[in-house]
Amino acid sequence: MAKFRTNHYKGGNSSVQIIRVGLLAAITVGLFFLFQFFTGIDRDAVKKRSSLQTQWNGAEEFALPTTKEGTLVYHQYYVLSYSEEHEQAEWVAYLLSRKRLEQPWVDRYDEFMEDSLVKSGSAHWRDYRNSGYDRGHLAPAADMAFNKEAMRESFYMSNISPQARHFNGGIWRELEELTRNWAKENEELYVVSGPVLSEPGKGRIGDCKVTIPTAFFKVLLDLREPELKGIAFWLPNEVSYQPLQEYALSIDEVEARTGIDFFPELMTGELETKLERDYEIELWRFSKKKYETRIKHWNKR
Repeated sequence: MAKFRTNHYKGGNSSVQIIRVGLLAAITVGLFFLFQFFTGIDRDAVKKRSSLQTQWNGAEEFALPTTKEGTLVYHQYYVLSYSEEHEQAEWVAYLLSRKRLEQPWVDRYDEFMEDSLVKSGSAHWRDYRNSGYDRGHLAPAADMAFNKEAMRESFYMSNISPQARHFNGGIWRELEELTRNWAKENEELYVVSGPVLSEPGKGRIGDCKVTIPTAFFKVLLDLREPELKGIAFWLPNEVSYQPLQEYALSIDEVEARTGIDFFPELMTGELETKLERDYEIELWRFSKKKYETRIKHWNKR
């Protein structure tokens, strides 16, 4: 195009230039429609693509899930909706990228802290002491191991929920590890994790009366070409001996059960309907080895 403009300014035949411009425009339009025809992908369907590779910087660009009763809390590397009634997040949302996962891992922080950004006051680590439940991460520490601040943020108590020991170290661990694998394979994933608080819980623990969830969900969305796809998981808060695939379901189903709209303004209606209604299990590579390791070892620790 630079050469074309130079020739134009030299005073060439203007009618010839008009013809050239017309041909170029026709070719461009033709290629566009050919691309649409063969790929079936509407590039304008993804209305808001947030890179968020360094900081949240205007986290409203990341189309956050809706809240039922929680208060939004913006950390540098994830956003959550905090439920004061249940003293934990109703969901935690972040972007998980291959770039971050391939960074050298920093040392694990391992010091649970109250979240000063929760104005009503978050739960305390002592609420979990002698409760029989683990301090389970919603945004895993390993997902945040790309720098010290991200790792530190993952240990806020607002990011923690009561999990049965063999659930936290078993099927939840398997799903967390597979999610990192899938993020590497697909370059990046939108991730939303949370406890199921819409059902009667298993009681409460600690002075803050933290609700023990009956189950947990994880919702994953891949908006990278060529395979735009979504999937969700609904896992009972207990030890499991079933393959992880048996707990997969559509994003629509989790939205119906929780009353949360996970990606309200991220996509056009047509694309959102398709990706949230369908989940093609064959597009997500599961690991038989991880499943066998869970059954033989993780479930027995």
